[in-house]
Amino acid sequence: MTSEDRDPTAVAEPDEPVSRSSSAQEQTTKTKTKKKHLPVWQETILLLGIALVLAVVIKALFIQAFYIPSQSMEPGLVKNDRILVQKVSYWFGDGPERGDVVVFKDPGGWLNAAESAGPTSGVAQLLSRVGLYPSGGHLVKRVIGTEGDVIVCCDKRGRVEVNGVPLNEDDYARPDGNGCYGPMPEGGECDWTVGPVPEGNVFVMGDNRNNSADSTVHLCEGRTECSDSPFVDADNVVGKVFVLLWPSSRFEFLDRPATFADVPDPT
Repeated sequence: MTSEDRDPTAVAEPDEPVSRSSSAQEQTTKTKTKKKHLPVWQETILLLGIALVLAVVIKALFIQAFYIPSQSMEPGLVKNDRILVQKVSYWFGDGPERGDVVVFKDPGGWLNAAESAGPTSGVAQLLSRVGLYPSGGHLVKRVIGTEGDVIVCCDKRGRVEVNGVPLNEDDYARPDGNGCYGPMPEGGECDWTVGPVPEGNVFVMGDNRNNSADSTVHLCEGRTECSDSPFVDADNVVGKVFVLLWPSSRFEFLDRPATFADVPDPT
C-alpha cells in the first residue's frame, strides 16, 4: 500500500475537474448580486439628495456663498463680485477681529430695497437656501473696532485711530476727496469719536470710505434726534470673507491687513 492509499485527506490535483454544482452556485450568486443595483434614474435621485443634504450642512456649519451688493468695498471688492464666507473662525465664542471683512445680516434699515432683494428665480432661490447661490439681505464691511475699542477720526494725516494707534489703510481702502479715511456722512468733517464699543458688538466700515452705508452713517454726531446705533451685534455676523471667487481673473484669498496687528487691546 502506497502513502497515497493511506492518506484520506490528500488534496485533489489542480487538473481535477470542478464540480458542476459548485460552478452553478457561483453563477447564481453573481446574478443575484447584479440584480441588486438600482436603476440609473434612482441612483441619480439618490446622489442628488445626498448632495443637497451635504450642501445644507456645509452652509450651516462651514462655508456660504455671497455677493457684493454695492460699491462700498472698492477697490478690493467690486459690486456683484462673488465671495466665499467661512464660519469656523468664529466658533467656540471667538468673535470677529479687527481687520476682518465680514458678512452680517442687515441690522435694520442699512440696505435699500434693491440691495435687500435676494434671488428672484425659483432655481436661484432653491440654490440660495442650500448655500450654492448668493443670498440678499446682507452687508459686507470691514471690522474696525471690537468691544471696548475707541475709534477716533482722524489724525492730521486723515488716518482713523483705534485705541490711540493710527491705521495705515493705503493698501486696501479708498479715502474721500479730502484724503480722509473716516469721513462723516453728508459731507461732514473728519472729526468724530465713537466708543467704547459695547460688549458683543463691532464697529464696521466699508473700504470705499466716501461711498459706504456703514457704521459712520449711523453715528449721532451733529443730529439732535437720533435713535440709530452705529454698532453691529456680533451675533448677526455670518462669517469672515476668505475668498474672492468670481470673476476668476481676480480670484484671491483675503487676509487681515497687517496694520491691525499694531492696535493694542482696550484699557
